[in-house]
Amino acid sequence: MQRIPDAAIRRLPAYLRWLTECEEERVTSVMLGQATGYSSEQVRKDLAYFGAFGTRGVGYDVSALRDEIYRILKLDQGVRAIVVGSGHLGTALVRYVDQGHQDVKIMALVDNNPAIIGTQVGSLRVEPVERLEELVHELDIGIGVLTVPKEAAVLVADRLAEAGVRAILNFAPVAVCTRHPEVFVQPIDLTLEMQALSYFVGQKAPNRL
Repeated sequence: MQRIPDAAIRRLPAYLRWLTECEEERVTSVMLGQATGYSSEQVRKDLAYFGAFGTRGVGYDVSALRDEIYRILKLDQGVRAIVVGSGHLGTALVRYVDQGHQDVKIMALVDNNPAIIGTQVGSLRVEPVERLEELVHELDIGIGVLTVPKEAAVLVADRLAEAGVRAILNFAPVAVCTRHPEVFVQPIDLTLEMQALSYFVGQKAPNRL
């Protein structure tokens, strides 16, 4: 089987979001590409990794393609997440998802600060980090979200992997590699992203989509 590039998988949610909001019954790869910022060739190539969903000269059935991408991303299986760290970022993520983003559900929020444990954040009660493994098993957690200080990130990532999560979203400003190569780790360093954007701020005529 051919390996599907990570970049192609990362583009699928953008396609899914637009298709969910689209009021048309059929769309072309050109329309989908223009709406999401990619070329029509890229759209067709990405979708071709997973099957033949469109008809040449006719395009894609919006409802059918939306359902297929939803299935490909396994969102139909009810993906569940746990957030480790109830600081500003962790609590903001919980509240954001609570506002109606139900494709991936945050089922638990844990922290090691006694002053925070037991408080309410959105619909969740902050649990002690000692319960991390128990909660992963009990709630069938598939994704771990790290919003902890960098000193704790590697240890917590290993605990999540040992407990059975299949993917980790790492907001801590440090590289994380677990002892479990089958666990996918996605780093998101907001500081690095802003530093990279500073390059474009300094350009006299930046390219814009």
